[in-house]
Amino acid sequence: MPTRPADPSTTRLVPYITGREGEHPDLLASLHGAQGSDGRLQLAYRNEQNGDRDLRGVLWGRCSQNIGPDNLPTGRPRWRMVHPSRQRECMEQLRCQVCAQPARTDHGYLFLAGPDEVHPADAVVRTAQPPVCAQHARTAAEQCPHLQGRPTVFLTQSAPLYGVIGTPYQYADGGLRALPADGREALPYGHPGLRWYLASQLIRRLRAYTLINLDDLPPK
Repeated sequence: MPTRPADPSTTRLVPYITGREGEHPDLLASLHGAQGSDGRLQLAYRNEQNGDRDLRGVLWGRCSQNIGPDNLPTGRPRWRMVHPSRQRECMEQLRCQVCAQPARTDHGYLFLAGPDEVHPADAVVRTAQPPVCAQHARTAAEQCPHLQGRPTVFLTQSAPLYGVIGTPYQYADGGLRALPADGREALPYGHPGLRWYLASQLIRRLRAYTLINLDDLPPK
């Protein structure tokens, strides 16, 4: 997949996962409570399609995509928005969040986190940021606002899927209603609350990692 290097109105690189103007989430009216394969009610789309659920059965928020003739996103970037389908694609397939190419290096995968986003001393380190390839790691660190030019850089051999971030829903006589989300707390796969959850970002757990400096990035 080729990379469109920059926003035509700026000199900033536009990551593949960044939302674009004109991309909109599906309406609440498209959701309802439906009987699952186990006979219990769960959150569902009225016209559910292949790909609406991930391989573990969690429902994902639909969002339109502006895709150009080169099969890459187009339109003015919405810098603070992450497109759920593209984030999921990069996390599931371990592709670079900037160029959507395979992110693996000969030494493992590179994950970047903002200065206060994760704490390496924690027993468990989780991230919603897809990996970056060696080619785009420095550019991402310099241009991504939440990294502030001084990211924590994880080089990891193992980053298994953990769960999802999203919006919980409640089903009652009056229909569906969204519940307040608990900040950025992720629900792990297997959590009973996922039956009524609309996922928007996939989470991986980093393990067997080494903290490195950008100047010490391994070759591709």
